[in-house]
Amino acid sequence: MTGHLKLRIHVTEPWDFERIAGTAELTGWTIDHADPENEEWEVHLDAGFDFNERHIGTLLIGPRYVGEHLSRMFDAVAGFPVRLAHRQDGGWQFAFAAMISQRHDTPQQDGDGREDQDNGAI
Repeated sequence: MTGHLKLRIHVTEPWDFERIAGTAELTGWTIDHADPENEEWEVHLDAGFDFNERHIGTLLIGPRYVGEHLSRMFDAVAGFPVRLAHRQDGGWQFAFAAMISQRHDTPQQDGDGREDQDNGAI
């Protein structure tokens, strides 16, 4: 069985998404990454959001630019640009733009095996 790929999604458009939905940061998971032929991934959100009087719990993500593939997300440093769609009238409606990155729930470790902790000191 394929493991879940945990994602962090930062919605950038529409510009007032955070005001409308209450957050610009979404988290979720997918298993669609396991098939390299998938050009779009269905993402199940950990906590959905309300938008235009609908509750949205699942998104379809696709590359924002022609010729890109979602697998390039693994090479991105700060995130990978995507389009987001939600279900509407039996199909998918692309309505948002975002940046995605892989989510790591466990603490990162530095080179000597200790947990990397940010205490705010420079």
